[in-house]
This record gives sequence, C-alpha cells and structure tokens, in this order.
Amino acid sequence: MLTSGLLRIRISFAVSVLNLKVQVKFMYLSDEAFESVISSVPLVSVDLIVRNTQGEYLLGLRQNRPAQGYWFVPGGRIQKNEPIVQAFSRLTQQELGRTLTIDVAKPLGAFDHFYTDCVFGEQTSTHYVALGYELQVDFDIMHLPREQHGQYQWFSAGQLLASDAVHKHTKWYVR
Repeated sequence: MLTSGLLRIRISFAVSVLNLKVQVKFMYLSDEAFESVISSVPLVSVDLIVRNTQGEYLLGLRQNRPAQGYWFVPGGRIQKNEPIVQAFSRLTQQELGRTLTIDVAKPLGAFDHFYTDCVFGEQTSTHYVALGYELQVDFDIMHLPREQHGQYQWFSAGQLLASDAVHKHTKWYVR
C-alpha cells in the first residue's frame, strides 16, 4: 500500500529494554528502497486457499501488480520478524475480514511464484516464495475487504482450471 511516496511495512515484535516493552508496528521504506528489495531477494507470502462446504474455491480479482486483473487466491506478504502463525492470522483478518488461526488450515507446501512485473510497474520482476494453506470456510463474499481484490467469486475446480482469467499460480493449488 503506497502512501505519500512511502511503503508501509508492518513489523510485529516487542523489544524489552529496562523492563519496558516497546511495540514497533511500522517501518517505512521509500519506494526506491522497497523496489531494490524486490529486485534483489524473494518475498515470502502466505496464500489462503479457501474452500466452502461445496468444495468451491474463493478467488478475488486482483487490483494491484503483480497479477493485476487476474483471479487469485487471497493472501499476502509475511513481514519482518513476524512468525508464520501470526502472519496467517493477520492475513485472514485483512483478506477475509475474520481472524483465523493456522491450526484450522492444511499446509500445501512452498511454491515459487515468478512475475515479470512488480507493485511499481513492469521495470522490475518479482519472486515470491508462497506458503499455501488450504482451509474450509463458508461466508458471504459480499462483505469481504476490497483493498486488494475488487470483487470475489466462488469457483469450482473445473471452472478455475478452465478459465484464462485465473492466474496460473492459483491453478497450481488445485492440480
């Protein structure tokens, strides 16, 4: 999320100094610094492969690069010093509007996602190491957050695999 030329990266950790706990929530990187990070190292993310009781998959239409304009699973980056279990809960809240714990999910493994573009445009490629977690949740998609996905839809496995509008990295979770 870009604001005033700065990219906000949340850091969730507490530092104990002289019995005082200091909560550091955000670290700001300039766009230039974050683009340097993207061009230099892989980013680590949690992908949420959400299925309803009918076996359909929840996909959102991406509004931002990379994968802009494609149907994609919800998810997001793990932040510096953020344990995977905390990232999972934070991302379920941000992406699904409810906080879930990682113990309700089945780990599917790590997946390399390579993109020819990045959040800043086509000049820099992006490499994600995505940790896929499958979970079953039934809810009304009309009330989901819209920051990353302009709309949501339930897809059967057949619809998902047959559609050119569904990103290939999303299809990997179903095959």
